[in-house]
Amino acid sequence: MAREKGRKLVAQNRKARHDYHIEDVFEAGLVLQGTEVKSLRAGHATLVDGYADVKDGEVWLHGVHIPEYTEGTWTNHEPRRKRKLLLHRNEISKLIGKTKEGGFTLVPLSLYFKDGYAKVEIALARGRKAYDKRQAIAERDAKREAERATGRRAKGYLD
Repeated sequence: MAREKGRKLVAQNRKARHDYHIEDVFEAGLVLQGTEVKSLRAGHATLVDGYADVKDGEVWLHGVHIPEYTEGTWTNHEPRRKRKLLLHRNEISKLIGKTKEGGFTLVPLSLYFKDGYAKVEIALARGRKAYDKRQAIAERDAKREAERATGRRAKGYLD
């Protein structure tokens, strides 16, 4: 069988970009069991309640729901077990320094297959307050309206 090429998105955490201010993004490999890989290839996963934690020099992913594989037997996995993330040593030390600094958390943004390997994109993020969220929405709407106006003007429509 030929090796997979490219990137196949399995799950995305859109709410994370709304609830957190993203400082830095890291790509990490996942240590998975066989039935977890099969369930992911079928496109089943939820990142909404997920977070990552640094413990004893290792990064662990908690709260990510990968449902049991329907064709699996007694070898099936637990849907919400903690999973080890594979990162370079210097990336882990950077994460340790930032998370101990306070106010930062590690949030999964997306789960995908890259050239046949399961990867997760985790973000070093700081939580947003309600007024920050409203401000971000207002800025996005203003930018969208400005682009519409310039588009109408370029097409020759007058306001």
